[in-house]
Amino acid sequence: MAHIHLQDGAFSLPMTLLWWAIALIILGVCIIRLRRGSGMASRELTTTALLTAAAFALSQVSLPLFGGIHLSLTPLIGILAGPGTGSVVAFLVNLLSAALGHGGYGMAGANTLISMGEVACAFLVWRGLRRFRFGAGIAAGISAFLSLALGTALMIGIIAVSGIQGVSQPTGQLLLGLTLMAGINLGAAVAEAAVTALLASLLARMRPDLLGEERSVH
Repeated sequence: MAHIHLQDGAFSLPMTLLWWAIALIILGVCIIRLRRGSGMASRELTTTALLTAAAFALSQVSLPLFGGIHLSLTPLIGILAGPGTGSVVAFLVNLLSAALGHGGYGMAGANTLISMGEVACAFLVWRGLRRFRFGAGIAAGISAFLSLALGTALMIGIIAVSGIQGVSQPTGQLLLGLTLMAGINLGAAVAEAAVTALLASLLARMRPDLLGEERSVH
């Protein structure tokens, strides 16, 4: 999971407000589109609530890999809920995580943007691969890895653009640190891609309707 684990004050106030503003604008567009559409049926609301609870709970569990990682479920959220509803879920999860001090409320805007990017990428790649008759597991695994790789790129980009206040490291050392962070995140992405592939394969066989399909594509 690409996530900026920095406390409030690490970014300057203008940069903090910028990421929050962009996140809220995207969130507002998603909500307006959902309201203008058919709305959310009770089953979709239930699925959304379950995804929010599951993603928040799982994000608090650290796995003993690559020095400690945690899964995010953002690729699976994108596959199951789509970019609109998925962005709402991403916002809620990041807000709840901020309440526990995972980056603070100031970082919640930037982290929401990263999660939104992962959700949208997973959805688009998943839909594209399924149209080309890729199996559910393979499509979900590829979607998860690519979306988390995008999230890592967004995270590094946001940090590079914002800068970190109080850090006097030379640019070369900072870039080296970000590169190492990217490597760890990509390793974690492989683990989450495998989990996402397994879950999607099970759903394709048992509950294809949750994937927006009538039956599994083999």
